[in-house]
Amino acid sequence: MRFFGSTFRAQFLSRPNRFLVRCRWKGETISVFLPNPGRLQELLLPGRVVYLTEEKSAGERKTRYTAVAVEREGHPVMLHTHRTNGVARHLLENSAIPGLEGAEILKSEVGMGRSRFDFLLRQDTETILLEVKSCTLFGKETAMFPDAVTERGARHLAELAALSRKGMRTAVVFIVHWPFSRIFMPDYHTDLNFSLTLVRTRTRVQVIPVSVGWNQDLTLSQKVRLLHIPWDYIKREARDRGSYILVLKLRNRRNIPVGCLGTLSFPPGFYIYVGSAMANLESRMERHRHLRKRHHWHIDELRAAAEFHSLQAVRSSDRLECEIARALSRIADWEVSAFGASDCSCKTHLFGMAGDPIFRPDFHSLLQHFRMDRFAETPK
Repeated sequence: MRFFGSTFRAQFLSRPNRFLVRCRWKGETISVFLPNPGRLQELLLPGRVVYLTEEKSAGERKTRYTAVAVEREGHPVMLHTHRTNGVARHLLENSAIPGLEGAEILKSEVGMGRSRFDFLLRQDTETILLEVKSCTLFGKETAMFPDAVTERGARHLAELAALSRKGMRTAVVFIVHWPFSRIFMPDYHTDLNFSLTLVRTRTRVQVIPVSVGWNQDLTLSQKVRLLHIPWDYIKREARDRGSYILVLKLRNRRNIPVGCLGTLSFPPGFYIYVGSAMANLESRMERHRHLRKRHHWHIDELRAAAEFHSLQAVRSSDRLECEIARALSRIADWEVSAFGASDCSCKTHLFGMAGDPIFRPDFHSLLQHFRMDRFAETPK
């Protein structure tokens, strides 16, 4: 099944804002519309192949081109969120979504209450209100949604559950654009509220995650797989506790007093600090987002001199702080000895990189391991 016209390939360079990317094509830099508000940080890495279409009648748009997919490990991943409902329609019409076989589409863009839902279906004598979500966040076999905080997504789930209590059958389909996924979980690391809402409403709202694949010509593969949801694991792990990875940017070399470590010389670059809070993780992370007058930890001294860059949560019932630090030591450009490691046997919990870690595939592989792929290694 084809969802796009003629496409061509370009090289991803940068993403100036949520809906604009810059690409290299035929030796020139072109600006391209990106119809996807997600973070996509693990997909849109410099040098990645992106699939573009040219809009013959762009109207008032400033860009002639649209990014519709990106390659990961040689496989296209569809990015065009506006086409997700078209994919869902095709799957529904071909009875390819488990649990919704034979369902007839009565209406699309269905207004109900404060929200608009994607489809109204009829299956046998029963009507079903259906919401569709596009998922592009995945590790080796595990997919997660969302990749950014979505208050709208949580509200949709709550409203679907409320309609279910009134007697209407409701469902949400997550379309994962990666054919190798076998497991689906809400991304409780990124959006704890959405994840808890999904857990709370799952008895009211039918949750159907399916994986699809895209061919090199951007036709949809015929293979559709229903993904497993480990609800017990999610309920245990989706809590306000775990570890975090704080990234700071230091523009110039600085000599900084760091408690008992004395005055240390910090070269310019990006500094990655690993910490943990087995209770009130959100509060701990919020503390690092802002400058503090009263310093308590080593990291407070560096935070006062450096710019906040990013913060990644790794929620877990296990204390993974030291394990993450050991993994970072294998990919970092340098480390600051004994920093933040006074209460453990680690050499340090602070590492340096010359370039932005967000643009490094090995950094995203590390995040995906601790956030997603650990599930396969955890005793069930």
